[in-house]
Amino acid sequence: MNLTDFLRETQASVRSQMREGALYEELVFSGIVMDHMAEIGMTFEPVECHFEGKFGSANLRLSGYAISEDLDQLDLFVSLYAGVDDPTPIPDSETKTAVEQCLRFLTLCAEGKMAPKLDPSTDVRSLAETLQAIYNDLEQIRVYVITDKVAKSKSFKTREVGGKSVRLEVMDIERLHRHWSEGKPRDELVVDFNEVSGAPLPCVFVPGENDDYDYALTAVPGEALRLLYERFGARLLEANVRSFLSVKGKGVNAGIQSTLRSAPERFMAYNNGIVVVADEMILGKANDGSSGIAWLKGLQIVNGGQTTASLYFTKKKYPSTDLSHVRVPAKIIVMKTTDASKEEALVSDISRFANSQNAVKQSDLSANKPFHVEIEKLSRSIYCPDGVGQWFYERASGSYNTLLTREGATPAKLKALKDAIPTARRITKTDLAKYLTAWDRQPDIVSLGSQKNFDRFMASLTPAEGQEMPLPNVQDFKAMIAKAKIYRDAQKHLRPMFPAFQANVTAYTVALMSEKLGSRIDLERIWTKQAVSPEFLAQLAVWAKEVNEVLHNSAGGRMVSEWAKKPECKDEVMSASYSAPAADIPELKVV
Repeated sequence: MNLTDFLRETQASVRSQMREGALYEELVFSGIVMDHMAEIGMTFEPVECHFEGKFGSANLRLSGYAISEDLDQLDLFVSLYAGVDDPTPIPDSETKTAVEQCLRFLTLCAEGKMAPKLDPSTDVRSLAETLQAIYNDLEQIRVYVITDKVAKSKSFKTREVGGKSVRLEVMDIERLHRHWSEGKPRDELVVDFNEVSGAPLPCVFVPGENDDYDYALTAVPGEALRLLYERFGARLLEANVRSFLSVKGKGVNAGIQSTLRSAPERFMAYNNGIVVVADEMILGKANDGSSGIAWLKGLQIVNGGQTTASLYFTKKKYPSTDLSHVRVPAKIIVMKTTDASKEEALVSDISRFANSQNAVKQSDLSANKPFHVEIEKLSRSIYCPDGVGQWFYERASGSYNTLLTREGATPAKLKALKDAIPTARRITKTDLAKYLTAWDRQPDIVSLGSQKNFDRFMASLTPAEGQEMPLPNVQDFKAMIAKAKIYRDAQKHLRPMFPAFQANVTAYTVALMSEKLGSRIDLERIWTKQAVSPEFLAQLAVWAKEVNEVLHNSAGGRMVSEWAKKPECKDEVMSASYSAPAADIPELKVV
């Protein structure tokens, strides 16, 4: 899929969400991009937060934000959305103006001047208060300009705000296309060892015996690995390893930390090292004249995520830690296959076998994959009651667009395909996890955000040792779609009702509905009609107002989106008193 086709598909997705009740095209586009960035580890859990205003003569602008769990890293997003259907250049002057408007907002928040000027009931007021409170402790700040146009400059010179360095980047449609359509967001993960280590890394290079991969053994300086994690964060880790660390905690191993602080020169002897997959490698001459690794592109750590994270967080917590004597053994596998699906399978197998003898159990990495594969198969074989339409389960990112490209070879075929499988019936892995977790009455987990919720959802599917994970069947699939339909229709119906925190209100309202009516709801009826009745939606609206009130009252001045993540919040909301359900809801089975 070329850039033009990708842009048009993205705009079609934006317009589809607008038809479903979204309020602003710009926010829909921002949400699509921010969710993608979170999925690949570029940012934390993003929150849409639209603000445009003035402070004196200064224009201010914001589209969203993401704050790390430890409240020490901040990403701000500002959107420049034009709704164009053909690749259109955007001058650097426009992206720089957007950066300035966002930086002014940040500056005023840090100085405590912004919050008093804002309506206390809005989400931007809560954000301003939070930024004021945490600003002194922030260790990383980034501003991203998001645009559906094509920017010449993808980054700008770092700026300083209130004594803090702020990195400035642009995520334009071209960069998004590289990530999503080509399926290789790791293309941006490039390291030049001449730069980070002063010279190529001495290595033993072994050419592959087939067309799949080449192989090298080396030792990476600890400071270089720490620097890479600082630069790329969790993006450096293969998705399964990233999920494991997210579920288990930050991943700082006490033994590793102790060795780094007390015996760094023994680190290589004590540590099993890391396994890295890369797309390209350039060899050079090491300081001793031997063959050395000068440059890697598309690198991902498939084993050793805990080691890598421990280097970064130990140095961060104990700045006196000397990493200059630390060497980390590394096995580097350079992919040669050009078949994307074959490469994905190979990387997955490398990750699985590399982790087969350590704390990342096989169940953490692969036992739940058949779950996704089976749902994907069901989605391709089961038709809606009209016998024509289907739901599409996007197991792999970008597979919906791939389907359109592969099977929509002519305008007529493409139209027929889009009519049968519109974007409104596309469900991603993180979507499904959200819908099922809310139905399972865990709105606090849903409120953690799509990626953390997905990690916990997958952990919940891990079978007990010695047992197999039961695979979903046809009835399970139809029930899942019915639950998805309830959540999506609720989201669409409730969105215009609340000026802020709609996502939290929706998750908690669906969880409350499941608690009160779940066993009585006829999911087969919803599947058959492919719709939720107006009476059902009216009941959800009644409860949503009551849920919203409980959320705000119980927050006690805290940001509702943060309070909603707490188990205590779930207990407060789920135990509150609510009005009785209406008697005329068609979806309710007679008891």
